[in-house]
Amino acid sequence: MEDAFEPHAELNKTQRRLIGSYFLNEYSFEASALFNPSIVRHPDQIGAPENGCRFILSLRAVGEGHISSLTFRSGTIAADGSVAVDPTARLAAVPKIRSCPFPPNRDNVEVMFGDDEELSERVIFPVTDAQANGIEDARFVEFNDDGRKAFYATYTAYSGRAIRSELLETTDFRSFRLTPLAGSAARNKGMALFPRKIDGRYAMIGRQDNENLYLIYSDDLYTWEGGHCILQPEYPWEFVQIGNCGSPIELDDCWLLLTHGVGPVRKYSIGAALLDKKDPSKVLARSREPLVHPEPTEREGYVPNVVYTCGAMRHGDQIILPYAVSDTFSNFATIKIAALMQAVTN
Repeated sequence: MEDAFEPHAELNKTQRRLIGSYFLNEYSFEASALFNPSIVRHPDQIGAPENGCRFILSLRAVGEGHISSLTFRSGTIAADGSVAVDPTARLAAVPKIRSCPFPPNRDNVEVMFGDDEELSERVIFPVTDAQANGIEDARFVEFNDDGRKAFYATYTAYSGRAIRSELLETTDFRSFRLTPLAGSAARNKGMALFPRKIDGRYAMIGRQDNENLYLIYSDDLYTWEGGHCILQPEYPWEFVQIGNCGSPIELDDCWLLLTHGVGPVRKYSIGAALLDKKDPSKVLARSREPLVHPEPTEREGYVPNVVYTCGAMRHGDQIILPYAVSDTFSNFATIKIAALMQAVTN
C-alpha cells in the first residue's frame, strides 16, 4: 500500500499498525468487555492437581461494533478451592462451518476447530442471521444421561432486531452444534438446563415474562412449551425482576439455584434458592439478602451496578463461582456449601 499512502503525511508506527489491521481484516473480539462467565469440569482431567480438577470457563466477549461472541479459558482448581487460569493464546483460530441436518427444519450449524488449536483460540462468532449482533450469555452444564456425558449451553442469539434462545452441544469443545430452540417458553432470555433428566424428561429454569422464574419440561430437548412459575420477586434487591444465574447445581439433599435480582437503579445482585430434589417446583428456601452485590469501587464499567454469572460448579464441599463485574471483567468467588446453605435457610 506504499504507493497509495505516498501523498499523505508521514505515518507513525501506531498509525501504520492500525491501517495494516484494516487491510488484514483484523478484529479485536475482546476489546470492550469480557464477562458473564460459566464454568464446567474439563472433559480431559489429565494433569489435574491432586484432589483438584481442571475446568473450562466460557465468557461473553464484546469487541468492536459491540458484537458479542463466545470465548473460552481453561484452568485448575486446587484441593483448597484456589483457582488458576491458564495463559491464553495471542490470536484466534478460524473454524470450519457447515450446515447441520439434525434436528431437521431448523437453522442449524456446526462449528469445528482443529485438534492442534488451543482452547483459548476457539472463538464462536455469530454465523447466522439470527446471531448477527451477538451470541450472548451462554449457560454451560455438564449433562449426564444414563452414563453418557455431553456439554450443553443455552444462549441468546441477537439479530439486532430480535432475540431467540438457542442450544449449543459439544462433547470435546472442538466441535460445536448450534440449534435454535422452539416453543412458547423459548422466546425469552436466560434459559438454564438441569444437569440430568427429571422423571425421564429434560428440565429447564427460564423466565418467560421478564419478571419471574419458571420450571419448564421437554421431551426432546429442542421444544419447550408452557411452564410453572416457581419464583417471583419478593425482596427489595430483586423487586424489578429475577432470573437464573446458570444451571441448577445438584447437592446431596436439594438443587442449588443461583439467581440474579434487579433492584433499584437497575442494580444486579446474585442470590440463591434451594429446590426440592425430586420435585424442583417446590422452593425450600431462598436468600433474603444477596450473596454477591456490586461494591462501590467496582460499580463503573461497560454496564454499571452489575454483578452477574452464567453458571457455577461444585468442587468437593465448595461452590466455585465465576462472576462478572459491571459487564467489563470477570472474577472468582468460592464459598463452602455448608455456609451457603446456612445463609439461604436463615
